[in-house]
Amino acid sequence: MTALAIGDCDVWFPAGPQALYDVSLSVRPGEHWALLGANGAGKSTLLAIAGAQRFPSRGTVEILGQRLGRVDVRELRKQIGAVDPRLRVPPELTVSEYVATGATQTVQPLGPSSPDVAEYVGELCGRFGLADIAERAIGVCSAGERERARLARALVPRPRLLLLDEPAAGLDLPGRADLLRAIEDTAAAATEMASMIVVHHLEELPATTSHVALLRHGRLIAQGDVGLLSDAAALSECFGRPVKAFDVDGRWFASAT
Repeated sequence: MTALAIGDCDVWFPAGPQALYDVSLSVRPGEHWALLGANGAGKSTLLAIAGAQRFPSRGTVEILGQRLGRVDVRELRKQIGAVDPRLRVPPELTVSEYVATGATQTVQPLGPSSPDVAEYVGELCGRFGLADIAERAIGVCSAGERERARLARALVPRPRLLLLDEPAAGLDLPGRADLLRAIEDTAAAATEMASMIVVHHLEELPATTSHVALLRHGRLIAQGDVGLLSDAAALSECFGRPVKAFDVDGRWFASAT
């Protein structure tokens, strides 16, 4: 079973431009995909479809073996973890309280956590370097600490598909390094979990990235294993200007002229 199968999808909005054109993409369990492209390329729209947050205007979407339009998306979303820095974080919650809301996928706690959830929250806080600040109000945590807490929250329901929308945006160098290490540790701990990440800078890609999809103006212009990033012609077409990329020990860097 594929984790995600998108077939010939278009997305358009009644009062706006078409966002995606004839996109097809298949993600298998254990694969970790990066979606790359300039602003407005359709990356976040594609991620929203993968998360059962948006339906295509045309085409088919199967998520974890379930066809959109034939499944209760509320139940499907319980198997999907999402990290989106734009979503509100209640500043008054402690780090552990915030992470625990991943069990219900609600903004605020719905009550005390079960012993199993509380134990797993503690394990995740320990794994991501949050144990010492677990009782600190998340509103006074650093940006890097909050992003690691977002990741831990997304993992509480033990998702089969993890979606990350610019998780390292705005982080300083140490914060980004800590977050990428946490994402890489997550991939190592959950070998059957698939993931998709949207980034604007190749430096924000975890070393566990296995596949890449390049988008431009809503069209998927290339896809394949992570080695595609070394194809300067494909990257240049994706971003609309000359771009070259290189990797150092599995981490990718790029320059544009």
